[in-house]
Amino acid sequence: MITVNVKWQKEIFKEVEIDTTQSPYVFKCQLYDLTGVPPERQKIMVKGGLLKDDADWSTLGVKEGQKLMMMGTADEIVKSPEKGTVFVEDLPEEEQVVAVGHTAGLFNLGNTCYMNSTLQCLHSVPELKSSLIKYSHSERNNDVDPSSHMLTIATRDLFNELDKSVKPVAPMQFWMVLRKKYPQFGQLHNGVFMQQDAEECWTQLLYTLSQSLRSPGSSENLDAVKAIFGIELISRIHCQESNEESSESESVYSLKCHISQEVNHLHEGIKHGLKSELEKASPALGRSATYLKESRINSLPRYLTVQFVRFFWKRESNQKAKILRKVDYPLELDVYDFCSDDLRKKLDAPRQILRNEEGKKLGLKVNDTSSAQKENDVKMADAEGSSNVDGEPSVVPMDEGEKETQMTGIYDLVAVLTHKGRSADSGHYVGWVKQENGKWIEFDDDNPKPRVEDDITRLSGGGDWHMAYIIMYKARVVSV
Repeated sequence: MITVNVKWQKEIFKEVEIDTTQSPYVFKCQLYDLTGVPPERQKIMVKGGLLKDDADWSTLGVKEGQKLMMMGTADEIVKSPEKGTVFVEDLPEEEQVVAVGHTAGLFNLGNTCYMNSTLQCLHSVPELKSSLIKYSHSERNNDVDPSSHMLTIATRDLFNELDKSVKPVAPMQFWMVLRKKYPQFGQLHNGVFMQQDAEECWTQLLYTLSQSLRSPGSSENLDAVKAIFGIELISRIHCQESNEESSESESVYSLKCHISQEVNHLHEGIKHGLKSELEKASPALGRSATYLKESRINSLPRYLTVQFVRFFWKRESNQKAKILRKVDYPLELDVYDFCSDDLRKKLDAPRQILRNEEGKKLGLKVNDTSSAQKENDVKMADAEGSSNVDGEPSVVPMDEGEKETQMTGIYDLVAVLTHKGRSADSGHYVGWVKQENGKWIEFDDDNPKPRVEDDITRLSGGGDWHMAYIIMYKARVVSV
């Protein structure tokens, strides 16, 4: 790390840090924060000419305390005309976010699209942001290591910055802390940071937040991340050879959609993903045997995440390969068929209420004296809902004054993380996120673009275009 002085117009910015392990583009992002001059407009004089985005610092001879000259014009705010017309650019930045209809993009700091797309998808979850806002520097649980604490703080601060900005944000602090916590994301190849797997980034980040966002001192040790994303599975494990049978329960943050020649739709892929074979010791046979594991959902989350298992290790070429097969997924997902018998019974009444409410909207006559409505006397609400660890579809509200809600087993698509390319170690990741106003935005690093629903359903694969890798659904609930 070296520091330099940068002269731009009549200003001199002193002691600007250069991380020589990162590309000059990252340095330009820092100068963008200081000057408002976008990286593509910056002309920085160094030995040999202009500083290129992908140059090697070691060959440029930049020294400690050196003075660099930068040219370029900053983004200008359009002034209001005398008639009083107010342009979006004239509004305070937080109001600009509302007017534009989406939050900021994220600069790519050198093969960090896997991180940017993950962050944009998770940033769209209001309950996660609410939990992060309540987390402070001074409230670190003794069970949480310092690097996890700092990553949680960095996530909170970055989400806050995204909410308040319409200009692209450089997630440098987050990236530095992420690499410190998980060194695999700092792998270099020929001096350049390598592309990483977005699913690994998603999983590692949620795991860290789940450790940090637990309520210290609580008898139940409430886990905010588990309350939002946690799926409780109950599994039957059976050995056909010995007829041994057992059951187990586990909590996961996503379902898997396994892809094979028989799988054309998400529903089929999830069904395959809930079945697996495992080898383990059989007490009855006195040797290793094959067991069939069949799982069912026993508790539903507020946000249901599904990962398409598209990458696998190809032994003959000793590298990751990608399954390009098209697998369609719906904008509305019903998971009732994947639920345990106990959970289905608890979902029946809320599902009937939902059908009645939707029938009323369509002008259909419904039976208002149905037992479900007599018992619950509920109406549809926009409030989010979850299920508790016992599989109950009703939950205690997260915030005081919020209505208690009941799950229906029906979910609406709110985010898609896609991958374009034929290998996990290359290609490009993008986040597609549904906004509160119902519109879709494609977050391609620092360039957000509006999209329509038809664009989203075309991300199902089958070619070289972007295809869904992780998708996230939001629970449709009824409230008491």
